[in-house]
Amino acid sequence: MPNPICHFEIMVPDPEKARAFYGQVFDWSYREDPTHDYIVIHTGADPNGGIMRTPPGVPVAASLNVYVRVDDIDATLKRVEAAGGHVIVSKTDIPGIGAFALFSDPDGVALGIFREV
Repeated sequence: MPNPICHFEIMVPDPEKARAFYGQVFDWSYREDPTHDYIVIHTGADPNGGIMRTPPGVPVAASLNVYVRVDDIDATLKRVEAAGGHVIVSKTDIPGIGAFALFSDPDGVALGIFREV
């Protein structure tokens, strides 16, 4: 039985700031879950995800790379920078497969973007 990714979660010090950043970069929509102090991310297709406040003592670091499929890496990286993020790895071609880039959000959380050939 395969084990596909079914959910992703972004832990940040300021969930509302992350919500605004990722909404501006990827045009995601959200649903509040006040019972769990959680913001549900609707990406438009599976998997969907969530934003939560980083628990005390947990460092903001990239321990798992998650990639979001985009149509235009250059345009997406421009939106990242306009929204206050930083490019970590510029657009890099993968011959015969596509291209990727890595960026960090304003809190330093890293995320990847990917475009297929």
